[in-house]
Amino acid sequence: MVKRISKKWLYIVVLAVLAFGLMAGGRQQAEVKDETKGSFRSVCAQLLGEKVMEELLPFFVYEGSGEEDKGAVHFLSRRVLGEVPIYGYCMAFASDNLLIHQMAENQLQDVQDSTEEVSKTEDWAELVQAMEAENQSLQEMQAEQLTEAEQLTEVEQLSFMAHEKTNSYDWEILSEYKNLISTFYAIDAGTMIGSDQLNVEKLTEKDFTIDKNTEGPQILIYHTHSLEGFSDSVPGDSSQTIVGVGERLTRILTEEYGYNVLHHTGEYDTVRDDAYAKSLPALEQLLEENPSIQVVIDLHRDAGVEGVHRAIDLDGRSTATFMLFNGLSRTKKTGDITYLKNSNLDDNLAFSFQMQVKAGEYYPGLTRKIYLKGYRYNMHLMPRTLLIELGDSNNTVEEAMNTCDPLAHILDMVLSGEG
Repeated sequence: MVKRISKKWLYIVVLAVLAFGLMAGGRQQAEVKDETKGSFRSVCAQLLGEKVMEELLPFFVYEGSGEEDKGAVHFLSRRVLGEVPIYGYCMAFASDNLLIHQMAENQLQDVQDSTEEVSKTEDWAELVQAMEAENQSLQEMQAEQLTEAEQLTEVEQLSFMAHEKTNSYDWEILSEYKNLISTFYAIDAGTMIGSDQLNVEKLTEKDFTIDKNTEGPQILIYHTHSLEGFSDSVPGDSSQTIVGVGERLTRILTEEYGYNVLHHTGEYDTVRDDAYAKSLPALEQLLEENPSIQVVIDLHRDAGVEGVHRAIDLDGRSTATFMLFNGLSRTKKTGDITYLKNSNLDDNLAFSFQMQVKAGEYYPGLTRKIYLKGYRYNMHLMPRTLLIELGDSNNTVEEAMNTCDPLAHILDMVLSGEG
């Protein structure tokens, strides 16, 4: 039979439970216990212990064991709430407070999760944008490479290719003086020349080959009229004048044909009528300082004729024509000009003639007829001397630059003896 418990002991137990409950509730508020430690009931169980219940109230331990495995403490608290309302209030307060903390924590966690999702979304959006930008950059780079490849292909298609021989002369017919003159020469009305100087045998027997492997420059390029420009030349930019053309010719002869070329860019035509007289001392000094020089080229640009465009289509490139020029030191009025004697005149004539022949054989239409005039034009300095009128004032810079390629090829054929 179950032993009855006195009211005295019952009140003592109730008060003890109440005191411990208040202490546990305060501790929960202060320390904000987590879900695994925050339950008021579990705190009471830890403080009182199952031993107290077993010693003092075994009946409640027995009866409370059927409360869905919640234990005797839960059973006792539920029974006491009806007798002591303040205790129930304290339990409810502690429980609600714990619930509030849990809800707050849950809401905070939700906000954090939401923030993380937003952050992840923003990070993903940034990643997508970065990938799209990188993809666009890659596409642009590929397009640029394709464009460069297309441009390269176009340049390759329009780049200069040395021609093979396509034309031949009938030297038997040209052995007649009048045929030779009509085919190759334009003679100024102020001068004169005869068959004693201009005949096929004399013009073709000369050997103008040189050795590319000698030390020092073999070719001198200069400009008596360095200020001559072209139709689209930028004023003040020497690279777009005949000097710029001379620089390109120098580069081609050096890089593609292996010559050592000295390009002299001295300016002598600020007063045009004095240009030849002013340039002569400088040229003599250059030749003295560079005894290896065997070829002298005075590169000019001719005056244009209104409405006349002197250019040909050479492999898809508009190419300015050029004219070889010889001074005879002779006029019809005075005869031979003794103070302008040219001991190299025959060689000069033969050199320009052989250049003209190669041009006609490999690049028909590229040259105008060799022009013969009365004065010397400083051509007496070297047997292999050329005065070239490359293009005229109606040609563009590009057309003049394009002429350098076939001109260099022609010069190399004469100087190397090939072709």
